[in-house]
Amino acid sequence: MTTSIASPAASPTAAVPGPTAVIDTDRVAGLIHQLLVELGEDPAREGLTGTPDRVAAWWKEFLSPEDTPTATCFPESQLRGQLVVVGGMSVWSLCEHHMLPMHLKVTAGYVPDGEVVGLSKFGRIAQHYAGRLQVQERFTRQVAEYLTGVIGREDIAVAVNGVHLCMSMRGVRMEAARTVSGHMGGRFRTDPVLSQQFLTIAAGQWGAP
Repeated sequence: MTTSIASPAASPTAAVPGPTAVIDTDRVAGLIHQLLVELGEDPAREGLTGTPDRVAAWWKEFLSPEDTPTATCFPESQLRGQLVVVGGMSVWSLCEHHMLPMHLKVTAGYVPDGEVVGLSKFGRIAQHYAGRLQVQERFTRQVAEYLTGVIGREDIAVAVNGVHLCMSMRGVRMEAARTVSGHMGGRFRTDPVLSQQFLTIAAGQWGAP
């Protein structure tokens, strides 16, 4: 297992990689058609006749994430200093080095200070940053930076457990390999009890791959 715990990023508003153009599905389908030919296949044979169009439609769907979600905070004046953890978030992304899938299990935590974040937004944030060519380390930072901006403080923790097909089905072919990346900000870096609570909860969320 590979583990990386990152320091808080310097700028939560830094530009991040992502799709920048509308995908032309007809052109992509033509490229997939040519790829099948180059791989020794016959795109006209039964079973492959609609494959280029289906693949192009999937690429457009996957690489056209919705606009960055707007997170809503709700006033809860009595909630200050306690740990809130949202786990069980499971998203798919694509390794930008080999364009193979990676399955990411995401756990995020924060410390409220008189208001709470709408829970559904955590999953939407994870899906938004997963829907592009990615590396797990950057994905972890992006989710953490976004949440830091939402609550206006650095009391954010994010942990991600990833299975990468670029390790499982090619190269070293280590099917059991897992990569854990994390971000600890604010009190999560200075309070060892709080950080350990979060990491224990996160590890319990991941379970079997």
